[in-house]
Parts: sequence; C-alpha cells; structure tokens
Amino acid sequence: MKLPATPKIRILLVDDHFVVRLGLADLLSTESDFDVVGEAADGEEAVRMFLGFRPDVVVMDFELPKLDGPEAVAAIRLEDSAACILMLTVSDAEESVWRAVQAGASGYALKSSPREDLVAAVRTVGTGGEYFPPAIAAKLSARNSRPSLSPRENDVLGCLVRGLANKEIADFLGLAEPTIKMHLVSVFEKLGARDRTQAAMLAVKRGLLSAGQ
Repeated sequence: MKLPATPKIRILLVDDHFVVRLGLADLLSTESDFDVVGEAADGEEAVRMFLGFRPDVVVMDFELPKLDGPEAVAAIRLEDSAACILMLTVSDAEESVWRAVQAGASGYALKSSPREDLVAAVRTVGTGGEYFPPAIAAKLSARNSRPSLSPRENDVLGCLVRGLANKEIADFLGLAEPTIKMHLVSVFEKLGARDRTQAAMLAVKRGLLSAGQ
C-alpha cells in the first residue's frame, strides 16, 4: 500500500534583489518537503502575495522598498495573526532583531548562515516553531532588558551621532538647550553610556538609527 505523500512546506520569498531570491529558491528547492510558491520584491508586494498564496512560511529580508521587513511583517500579521515569518537578513544588530520580533516575526536568521542552518530555520518556522540562534537570542534578551528611547530621544541621539553640539541640536530640533541636556541624560541612562562618545558608539553598534539619520 502506497503511503500518502507528506505535505510540503509552502514558501514565499521576499527580497528586493533578484539574484538573492534566485539563490534562495535554488537552495530551498533541493529539499523534498519545500515548495517555493512565490517571490516578492518589496514589502507591499509581500503582503499582497501572502494574501494570494497563503504560504506556510514567509522568508523575508529586513531592508525592503515601500514597506521594510518589520512593517511588512506587521501588515501580514494584521491580516493573519497565525502567519509564520522568518526574517532573513545581513544584520544582527539587536535593534533590528527586536523590531522584527515586535512586529511578529517567528524567527531571525542571517544570510551568512550555513546552508543547513538556513534549511533548519525555514523548516522550524514553517511548521509553527520559533527559530532564534543563541547569538540572536542573546541580543534579543539584552534589548528586552532596556527601556526604549522616545521618538524625541531618538532625534537627539541622531544629532549626537552626527557630531552636533547641544546648542546645534537645540537649534536643529527647535528646542531649548536645557531640554536637550535633559534628553541626553535620559539617553545616556537608557543606553548605559557614560558619555557622548560611548552613546554614539552604542547607537551604531546596536542599530538604533534609521538610514536617514
């Protein structure tokens, strides 16, 4: 008696680089239980294709046009709270990991991971599990232990990283200089930084600043 075929894990790939999507599709298609059902090149297309294909797992880049990875994850999870999404990117900055998880990602892996780890990540998330390698889990734990910066504190930090003095930051943001000093005290405390130089270094290391800052 012939046994029924094992259901395949249906995969939607999301990356704005065609060559990356092609490479991922080739790699994943070698697994007998994987089926790449669609590819999207930006965050908005990812949401549309998810609704059309209803894949078992979405493998999504972080940096995307139109909607970035976390924004697309949040939009998909708004449509389907059970959606399984693996963030696959080049950055392991703790703020990036935290943003992805806050948006609803079930896993986080690096593009530089060995083939067997990538396959394990897709299979784990695609069958309803979570995938956070020890190094990624440690960064997430560290980020969760610290309070978030407010939007204004982020603005002040961005100016600090650009090398602006307190008066320059005040002029740029349209605030009083004592207010800037107050925000900086809070930023240093939240980052665990002793001075401006360390705050700037930690901001870059942890991926706290957006591309526009």
